[in-house]
Amino acid sequence: MIRYLLILSVVVLASCNKVQKEPVEDKQQVKTEIPGDPIEWTKNLNIYEVNIRQFTKEGTFDAFAMHLPRLQEMGVKILWLMPIQPIGIEKRKGSLGSYYSIKDYTDVNPEFGTMVDLKNLVDDAHDRGMYVILDWVANHSAWDIDLVEKHPEWFTRDENGNMIPPVPDWSDVVDFNYEEKGLWEYMINAMKFWVEEANIDGYRCDVAGEVPLEFWQQALDELQKIKPEVFMLAEHESPDDHNDAFHMTYGWEMHHIMNEMAKGKMDLKDLHAYFVKEDSLYPQEAYRMHFITNHDENSWNGTVEERMGEAAEAFAVLSVTAEQSMPLIYNGQEAGLNKRLAFFEKDEIEWKEHPMGKFYEKLLKLKLKNEALWNGIYGGDVELIDNNKMDNVLSFRREMNGDKVLVVLNLSKESVTVELANTDEGELKDLFTGERVEINAKHKEELASWGYRLYHN
Repeated sequence: MIRYLLILSVVVLASCNKVQKEPVEDKQQVKTEIPGDPIEWTKNLNIYEVNIRQFTKEGTFDAFAMHLPRLQEMGVKILWLMPIQPIGIEKRKGSLGSYYSIKDYTDVNPEFGTMVDLKNLVDDAHDRGMYVILDWVANHSAWDIDLVEKHPEWFTRDENGNMIPPVPDWSDVVDFNYEEKGLWEYMINAMKFWVEEANIDGYRCDVAGEVPLEFWQQALDELQKIKPEVFMLAEHESPDDHNDAFHMTYGWEMHHIMNEMAKGKMDLKDLHAYFVKEDSLYPQEAYRMHFITNHDENSWNGTVEERMGEAAEAFAVLSVTAEQSMPLIYNGQEAGLNKRLAFFEKDEIEWKEHPMGKFYEKLLKLKLKNEALWNGIYGGDVELIDNNKMDNVLSFRREMNGDKVLVVLNLSKESVTVELANTDEGELKDLFTGERVEINAKHKEELASWGYRLYHN
């Protein structure tokens, strides 16, 4: 992202509203180094989060599998299945409980189907050129897991010797004690089980920052002995996570900035400062997962409409086109999901034809074929383009191996006439209208509030 930094420094100096780079801890001043290249098969992919319980009326693996042809046509590539194991009963929340209260790490939730059903789902996905990763809950378990009796020393306890949850609000789960190395061996063996038994392609690791980094490093090392190109995603965003432990981390900070920009509480200066900080901390090999919603945001903090309103589509475009970004789609976004899905009860997604379906299909398919948008070191650098509305409009180009994109985002509630400086891209295609447009010097655009353009060759 060197060109982004060099050009941004000029923009910042010329602006009366200077970007103040946030201080970072000394230990993060030097970029984390990743030995070797990232996993080649992930270079142009996206990730799609699947809530099996809420996806269909049946709430089963088999019923979800019926949607695979549609998702394949949409361009979906990595399927992240929320936890699929049996759910604890003791201290359960709601009638069905939380997926993240694991009672048995090497079995499937009978509500979803059988192990054979899961294997068939994975095989079907693989046959379609898709990949499957499982949500892994290493930090805590259900209160009634058999480990409580077999290995009571593996659980965190208070001063009175009582087992405790990780935080008071997570009362339906009990915290693991990772000072016990026997737990490490157990958990890694359980992770190896699913790779060997169901041929899954990796893991999304829940609250990864609450588990020692050394555990994840050991886990990856052991998993790679079975499947060398296993993919690991951390629900955490420390640069240290990329040190032989994870290939991708959450872009939580960018997500929160987008939410605040949509509310008018932050602006483009904050977004620029975020990208500068990211470039100073993360190596190019590191993938960052960017999103406008996920299961936590949807259930607890509000729908996309509630949090972002009219800004949602522009930020979705940014999540696909930002450098190092692998975009996440939460199930139902393509159908205009506009309700908070209940977390502990049955609350089926309403599937219907919606313009967002074609919106995401166009974005995902462009990312698959246009190398400028590929992930990490495989994609092109972001090169900021100056414009006459720098307080409101983010404009940039990316190029790689003859492929190029030009992105213009009005990240404000004001309609603008934006004029781009130093643009001579020639004829490009508007992704969303299909129109061929000649992009010459001092190109002008009329953008409505939160309007966007994405041009490509």
